[in-house]
Amino acid sequence: MDEEKRIIRRQRVLKSGKIIFGDGASVVDCVIRNLTVAGARLEVPTTVGLPQEFQLLDVHSGRTRLAKVAWRRGATMGVEFSDPPEDEEGD
Repeated sequence: MDEEKRIIRRQRVLKSGKIIFGDGASVVDCVIRNLTVAGARLEVPTTVGLPQEFQLLDVHSGRTRLAKVAWRRGATMGVEFSDPPEDEEGD
């Protein structure tokens, strides 16, 4: 996908994340590689066995977002956030 065609430009980041699913019973570590209020690109050990929807925890900020998989390629996947962003006033 041509990054210049994106509606919202993604910020490149290198953050630790956790993919949480199964009512918190399953947790998979990931790396958040880019991020916007609308979605993110994640690197994971494998996308096999991960559900289409899960909670994504940004370990650095402590924020959790409901994420839905938009695409998967090998150990990389793009997600769209399906919940509204938290109010960031005071950050």
